[in-house]
Amino acid sequence: MGDKAVEGEYIKADGQSGGPQEPNNDLNLSITLATVVYALLAAGFFTGITWLIAIVIVYVKIDSVRGTWLETHFRWQMRTFWFGILWCLVGIVLLFILIGHAVLLAVSVWVIYRIVKGWLNLYERKPVYPYGAETA
Repeated sequence: MGDKAVEGEYIKADGQSGGPQEPNNDLNLSITLATVVYALLAAGFFTGITWLIAIVIVYVKIDSVRGTWLETHFRWQMRTFWFGILWCLVGIVLLFILIGHAVLLAVSVWVIYRIVKGWLNLYERKPVYPYGAETA
């Protein structure tokens, strides 16, 4: 514990190099959880309950990734959830004036884009947006 990864090289708490890409269990667990959340968000197109499971995981685990590049993924997932819910509700209300279908289609495309972009960046071990930028 106390070890941290620095730009592709693993640095131990005593300052000595642990060699390239030495495993970090906490980091690997957080990456796995982020992957599970993206999968749950994607599965939400078939069963909505998985969105609720995904957001609970994100809120429970966000503190464990604070200050790391993974925080951008967890925030991205939160915003995908909340804005997706908001725009779905707007679309449902607008169904009564016949433009709701267009809104629901647009929000579906937007959510798919966010899931794909986030998942690809996670696969490449990159933040979703520049770390420290809170505009995503």
